[in-house]
Amino acid sequence: MKKVKAKLMDADGFERTLTRMTHEIMERHENLEQLAVIGIRTRGEFIGRRIANLMADLKGAEVKFGTVDVTFYRDDFRTHLPSPEIGPTNIPFAVDNLNIILVDDVLYTGRTIRAALNTIMDFGRPAAIELAVLVDRGHRELPIKADYTGRDHPTMTNEHIHVHVKEVDQEDEVLLLEYVDG
Repeated sequence: MKKVKAKLMDADGFERTLTRMTHEIMERHENLEQLAVIGIRTRGEFIGRRIANLMADLKGAEVKFGTVDVTFYRDDFRTHLPSPEIGPTNIPFAVDNLNIILVDDVLYTGRTIRAALNTIMDFGRPAAIELAVLVDRGHRELPIKADYTGRDHPTMTNEHIHVHVKEVDQEDEVLLLEYVDG
């Protein structure tokens, strides 16, 4: 059984965090023509779309946006995903020589990110790939580190971070859940 242990971010905090992350990305990348944002399905897709839209609004220029589904690229999809929900990978631009901002909701073991990197590399050779995550909860199994982090929140082994986005869950929030016996 799981219970909400804490609300780590409400809707206002969520929006402020995305705005800050967007500004951090734009400080490093002034030329939006050489930049693309790719969100990892499902919630990374919506967070990435918002970041791309914020950049476009601030710069008055379109930002390339795509999505990746990493289901078949995961090394654990046969053992940990009993009935995976598979969605489309949609990268409607050439990735060659672009600076890619890969976006996900929660960074945990690093396996999802590794799978996303493999997916993107099947589309070409970007100039660079940087990682933006809303929450980094620790417990890495692979040497992956985010370039842009909304919030660091180390967790215990019986805790999980759940990110809710209004496009899927009707509200923006980040919850710390605790799994308890009973």
